[in-house]
Amino acid sequence: MSMIVGAKRLELLLRRVAGLNVDKSDLKRLSDLIGQKLNDLLVIGVRNAGYNDRDIVMEPDLPLTKGLLETLRQFREYEEEIELAPILEHLATYPPLERELSEDVQQLLPDLVGALILVAARLVKVIDPHVVNPDPDLWNRVQQAMDLTL
Repeated sequence: MSMIVGAKRLELLLRRVAGLNVDKSDLKRLSDLIGQKLNDLLVIGVRNAGYNDRDIVMEPDLPLTKGLLETLRQFREYEEEIELAPILEHLATYPPLERELSEDVQQLLPDLVGALILVAARLVKVIDPHVVNPDPDLWNRVQQAMDLTL
């Protein structure tokens, strides 16, 4: 599966937002997790678009909670630029969505990815505030927490 964010950019972002030092396996694991959670948000967006009698997924269809919206706002304050093309390539590895994404939703994807990265990095610190080099067990706990909440 392709990386949803370039390895170097992801490594620097994790260091910047949470003081984490990660290796290649961490980057791959996190990229896959972020891709899965983004796909999960879009799948629910498709479901909600159907309930709203729309052929395309619009931003209000996405299940963006108050906490995720706040994290999205905070991510934007970092002024990080995440490229859309790798995100779309990564999403193409999942089964196709039943509805198209609106232009606004497509343009939102990089910031959503950034917010999900921020959520994962902060969960690492919530689980172990002193960790600098997360181990696979810690990443598994982060994934479990994200699976329960997103």
